[in-house]
Amino acid sequence: MKLYEYQVKELFAQAKIPVPNSYLIKSATEASKAFEVVGFPCVVKSQVLSGGRGKSGLIQFVTDENQAFNEVVRLFSLPQRIPYLLIEEAVDIVQEVYASFTIDPASGQALSIVSATGGVDIETLAVNEPEKIIQTKIDMRIGLQPYQANHIAYECGFSVEVAKKFSQLLMKLYKLFVQRDCELLEINPLFITTSNELVAGDGKCSIDDNSMFRQSDITQPTDIVENEAARLANEEGIPFIQFDGDIGLMCAGAGLTTTVYDLIHYEGGSVANYLEFGGPNYKKAMKAMEICLQVESKVILIVTFGTIARADVMAEGIVDAIAKLKPNRPIVTCIRGTNEVEATEMLKKAGLTPLFDTEEAVRLAVALAKG
Repeated sequence: MKLYEYQVKELFAQAKIPVPNSYLIKSATEASKAFEVVGFPCVVKSQVLSGGRGKSGLIQFVTDENQAFNEVVRLFSLPQRIPYLLIEEAVDIVQEVYASFTIDPASGQALSIVSATGGVDIETLAVNEPEKIIQTKIDMRIGLQPYQANHIAYECGFSVEVAKKFSQLLMKLYKLFVQRDCELLEINPLFITTSNELVAGDGKCSIDDNSMFRQSDITQPTDIVENEAARLANEEGIPFIQFDGDIGLMCAGAGLTTTVYDLIHYEGGSVANYLEFGGPNYKKAMKAMEICLQVESKVILIVTFGTIARADVMAEGIVDAIAKLKPNRPIVTCIRGTNEVEATEMLKKAGLTPLFDTEEAVRLAVALAKG
């Protein structure tokens, strides 16, 4: 799960990583209070789960209330829905630094990535001047050691005062990375101020979805969910995307889903939604069906191929869901994999017609959608 900047900075503050004074607003009517608390100059920062905000005009430096209020109104009025704005004090800086922790996929170790040259062009730096990026693998059985943090600070060329503060901050950042089950924890930019203080100017955090039961105090805000289907999927932790087509799609796995999506379009059909019915969700047929029924579609197409995700378990769940929810549209099933024979018998007894060819299932779904 990705967190908004304001959520990441709350975690930073809890870990005693300095952050600028700020105030979160949900509408333009709250702006005056925010400006009173933060003062001027300040920065108006759109809270969206995407990068490149500065280059896209979603972050604006303002010097007075009139200019600031105009920016608040503009940002809240953009076609892309911006749920929150973070009004944040401007910081006097002399240098921007990049610091992050992630997981190295090859070794399974934690990976520290640091550059004394941070900011919006860090991606360009990685391509053009990779030698300026310091990467350090960390054995997570023993964690980041002080000597490693000190060495990274030395490699960055900081003064003695800044290096000491930076190595301490890096230790705090790593501890937070582990405690919060992060896939990525990033500060960019990390400001070095005119008084040699270190302040987290921006933050990104992605938490492993499978660990959210340990992070019960962190939730994705529900007031920005666009519809009931998305809300239910968010609560259940089921990947879900809504479109504007006719066929609701319950599918297992990204590769199979992509193939089915293409086949639907080749047949002249369109997708109303995608819902991930595989992996850890294969036992959630009741909730998956409930979510799909919240979408205005003409047919629901279920295509799976399971090994660990057993076909009979999925079929049993679908039969129970149909009996309880009584869907008002046709259900087309193509459920393959482990215990497929048992799955077939269950579907037949429930009055469904099991299909075994994905293309045939898609053709039938598209035909039903077209009436």
